[in-house]
Amino acid sequence: MVELQINTTQNVNINFTAASVGERILAYCIDWIIKIAYIVVIYQVMFNLFRIDETVRDMDQWSQISIYALFYMPVVVYTLVFESLLDGQTPGKRIMKIKVVKIDGYQASFADFLIRWFMRIVDLNIMTGIVALIAIITSSKNQRLGDLAAGTAVITLKHNINISHTILEDLSNNYVPSYPHVIRLSDKDARIIKDTFLAAKKTRDYPTLIKLRQKLVEVMDIKEIKQDSDVEFIDIILKDYNYYTQNM
Repeated sequence: MVELQINTTQNVNINFTAASVGERILAYCIDWIIKIAYIVVIYQVMFNLFRIDETVRDMDQWSQISIYALFYMPVVVYTLVFESLLDGQTPGKRIMKIKVVKIDGYQASFADFLIRWFMRIVDLNIMTGIVALIAIITSSKNQRLGDLAAGTAVITLKHNINISHTILEDLSNNYVPSYPHVIRLSDKDARIIKDTFLAAKKTRDYPTLIKLRQKLVEVMDIKEIKQDSDVEFIDIILKDYNYYTQNM
């Protein structure tokens, strides 16, 4: 098990576990099953049902190549498209609960995914993936060559979860909420708020706490803050969210 420590732009160290070789191989196989299913469906529909191959035969060679390339292009760009749209995951990675992240704390961009995708020519197409396998095994962060070039790593999202890792908060039986408008938030909002709050509180990043408080006041249209400090206010917001969502 390889541990990765990512230092974010707020100088907060976040620890992740690198995805294992087995997890990455299984995700890769799942993705290929999906690609093969697509190829089979396209072949049956376009070439057997609509008999498009009969039309293609009458075309010149370059036109034929263009037609076939058009039909099978989704297979070629499959990884690039899904990683870009699903924030570093393909369907296979999502099923295996692994994803691509930047190792410098920034969110991976399309350019990063493009570099990883282009490097697949070396990693996966040469020697049927042996290059990628050797790179992952010998890398200190389980990175293939594409990861090294893009400054990314593949992490596992399968963590041992405790209450500090979730949006849940410890509430007493006689807890009285302060801000009913907190129900305007979603679980995703609460997750982001808690992550930001804990990181900022740990590093005493007061500017971030102030901005977070201001944003919450704006979103929830709070007219009066009942707490004396930003930390206390945000803590109450998280507790109120849990109170209302658990009692709906």
